[in-house]
Amino acid sequence: MPELPDVVVYIESLDRYLTGKKLTDLIIINPFVLRSVDPPLGRVTGRRVTGFERLGKRIVFCLEDDFFLVVHLMIAGRFTWSTEQKLPSRKIGLAAFVFEHGRVFFTEAGTKRRASLHAVQGRGNLNGFDRGGLEIEGSTCETFGRVLQRENHTLKRALTDPRLFSGIGNSYSDEILHRAGLSPFKQTRGMKQEEIDSLHSAVVTVLEEWTKRLRDETGDGFPKKVTAFRKEMAVHGKHGEPCPVCSTPVQRIRYAENECNYCPVCQTGGKLLADRALSRLLKSDWPSTVDELESMKGGPGLTGS
Repeated sequence: MPELPDVVVYIESLDRYLTGKKLTDLIIINPFVLRSVDPPLGRVTGRRVTGFERLGKRIVFCLEDDFFLVVHLMIAGRFTWSTEQKLPSRKIGLAAFVFEHGRVFFTEAGTKRRASLHAVQGRGNLNGFDRGGLEIEGSTCETFGRVLQRENHTLKRALTDPRLFSGIGNSYSDEILHRAGLSPFKQTRGMKQEEIDSLHSAVVTVLEEWTKRLRDETGDGFPKKVTAFRKEMAVHGKHGEPCPVCSTPVQRIRYAENECNYCPVCQTGGKLLADRALSRLLKSDWPSTVDELESMKGGPGLTGS
């Protein structure tokens, strides 16, 4: 799912390409994507774009006369810029934002249709899409800690809760927790002040670094490679690969349709976190440390840790 760094770079590119331009048409390729009926799209088209905003992971097209188009890309939704008239196939195409100088195609890979488009009139109605999460940029450690410990959850759940923090999802939460050296299962209300300080610093730094990296990669163009898995990441999507800090194989926990990646040496004191499916299968044979896991595989244990 595109998260804060990806969404910010999308918005910056959309702003360069489209602010001040007239939306001449909005073609709905797959009716499922349109989740609102009021105002009708006929009242939205023909208006100029006045800018773009971010609401968590949502991208907002701001139009003249207080009209807005709110897009949530979800997991597989993407934007592409094209000067071609041909629309994407119905297999992936959702909508096309038509301008005199080109089109923004809204697509979604896969068979599940989760991405959405809402047409909205009035700032008050737009505010209803704001989940209320803290914006990390400019936040103080004190405010961050207060929001973090508002409820007692695991760090992984807290960081990805849009009611608590804005724009953080599965990918960057893995990177943030690795940078901070904290277990994804640590309970928020059991944290010491120095751990909260370290986590806040990691959140700010990781999001800033990745936003800059993606911004530099895009340049003056339009984002072409928006993915949750990047080779420069430390642990996310790196199951079995060596941790860049200590070389221990990265471990993972699978749940629902996501997975959590972590380094057991850097984050959990060498302990393996129980994967629900595997630990239920293995029961008492579930290894508790990386050494035990490597012994089961017949591979080398931890060294230099």
